[in-house]
Amino acid sequence: MTWAQSISGKVTDGGDRAVGSATVYLVPAADVAKLGKAPSNSIRRHANDDEPMEDSLAANRDKYQQGVTDSGGSFRIDSVAAGKFYVYVEPADAKYLPGGTLTNKSMTTAELTAKPLAIQVSGNIPANATFVGTTKCLDCHEDYVDMTKTAHKHGISMVKGPSKLQDRSRFPAINDGLKKLQAGLKLYLHGFDKARGFDKYQISDKPPADMATVSFTATFYADKDGSLKLRTENARDATDSPRVYPVDMVYGGPVYKQRYLIRSGGANFPFLQYNPEGRDNYADRTRKPWRDYHGDWLFSDATNKLIDPPKTKSFEIQCASCHYSGYTLTPTVGGDFIAGAVNDPNGEADIDGDGVLNELNVGCETCHGAGSAHAKASNKLKPSLIVSPGKLAAERATVICTQCHSRPQGTMKNDQPINKDNRMLTPGISRNEYLVNHTTREDAAQGDFWPDGVHSKAHHQQGTDMIRSKHYVNETQTLTCSNCHDTHGKSGLKHQLVKPVRDGKDSMCATCHQVDLKQHTTKTVGEPHTEKIACVDCHMTKTMQTGAGLGKGIDGKDGKNHWMNDITSHLFDVPRITNKGVKGVESGKAMPIPYTNACGASCHKGDKM
Repeated sequence: MTWAQSISGKVTDGGDRAVGSATVYLVPAADVAKLGKAPSNSIRRHANDDEPMEDSLAANRDKYQQGVTDSGGSFRIDSVAAGKFYVYVEPADAKYLPGGTLTNKSMTTAELTAKPLAIQVSGNIPANATFVGTTKCLDCHEDYVDMTKTAHKHGISMVKGPSKLQDRSRFPAINDGLKKLQAGLKLYLHGFDKARGFDKYQISDKPPADMATVSFTATFYADKDGSLKLRTENARDATDSPRVYPVDMVYGGPVYKQRYLIRSGGANFPFLQYNPEGRDNYADRTRKPWRDYHGDWLFSDATNKLIDPPKTKSFEIQCASCHYSGYTLTPTVGGDFIAGAVNDPNGEADIDGDGVLNELNVGCETCHGAGSAHAKASNKLKPSLIVSPGKLAAERATVICTQCHSRPQGTMKNDQPINKDNRMLTPGISRNEYLVNHTTREDAAQGDFWPDGVHSKAHHQQGTDMIRSKHYVNETQTLTCSNCHDTHGKSGLKHQLVKPVRDGKDSMCATCHQVDLKQHTTKTVGEPHTEKIACVDCHMTKTMQTGAGLGKGIDGKDGKNHWMNDITSHLFDVPRITNKGVKGVESGKAMPIPYTNACGASCHKGDKM
């Protein structure tokens, strides 16, 4: 069946300039839906099902109805078949990026033919563009100043205080852990277990019962000049001289944990983790207020001697690329590296020694690309010289976020997804180009998932989940991170949400879904849940742990309690008690699921599992 009407419209850039010679495709929504699959942890380059629009086009490009824009940006597609389509624009060259403002939400033929379509496409970053810093961006875009209040801008802070690009008003408790260190704190690192990961030591702020198990102590104190220092002392060899390290930087704080960067040999190294939700009476070492973070870099249990952290494990080499705006890593003649970030007069610190402050946190250009050409251009040309993620197809917009909210290994075989030139991705590239050029391992290892091989266990894997979810690949709307998260922080809501999720109306979810929880729970679990629950209580279980978690869940049949974690699964499914990560698993080691969370403590029984 065809319709007598035709689809027509115009393609422009953000400056209302016509985009000629672009091909406008109608991608059948049913074809996109076919790409959806049951979640697994099989994420790989050259996959044919992880880029909803581009993978559909790769398989069916010549079969899809299409039109080409004229010099005025106008196009027409005649005799359109009845159906439901995504509208995807493929520019003729690299001046503009593929996708367009209508690409992520499907429309019926009737909707498409009702009136001419107005489509805008994103500009692209010129090859010679350089980073200018967030301060330069805010000179013109002052209405986005709320981004200085986001967690992204507080990943790295200086002990001496915030930069002018950091507004802490939404995080009043951000430095509770730091304040404890500045007041003076002695910690005992004991019970070394070489089989564990980064927390091989147990940590206590009081002498443990068996002092023979203590390897070394770590004492934080304010020096005479007010600076924070760390002194390590050998508890097994009094002849081993103590070592003192400056503590200049703080790592994190807004979301469930904070670590502290000690300086050694000109580089910074993370040591010690503060968990604000931790409790001393929790037996699980990962859920106490203080948790070891690579104390094994400061003491050798093989030689019983204090050591300095290994150069290859510095924050600058292992972690900084996902925080520093305009990250660079330059090899030195001596075989070391010097990390860099964009110069910004309001940055956090001068980390490359050139006398100018650097922006050490996610900035405007992290997501929009290097802004020098955009900043210099006329108002008419500006939109064509910067990336607008909201005008990209879901796969290209989402990979900007998922490069860091996933767990790949980059070309240096560590957690930094950098390419051979030691750079992060340029916003606007395809997901596959990112996987090919920026990763040697595409995403998380098997051990970063629960035993079902599906649900993420390790933190910063929200993107790992998202691209395997039905929200990302479906026939209605291919969601991006920004559908739910306000990347610029204007909403003021926790976790940068666009709308509230626990307001009694499930406002966020109700944007797309009809919400009747009583009816829904009756249908899905056979029991109407009339208590105050929200969609996210079941569909966004916190399966991942970054800090201490959010406390105890229900008691298990083994007498031990289940735990609640603190980072939300983005698969949007509902894991049940039959899951391999739960059924038959010791309560304290089981994957958190809706049934075992605290909301079920008054109704659910652990012995039913």
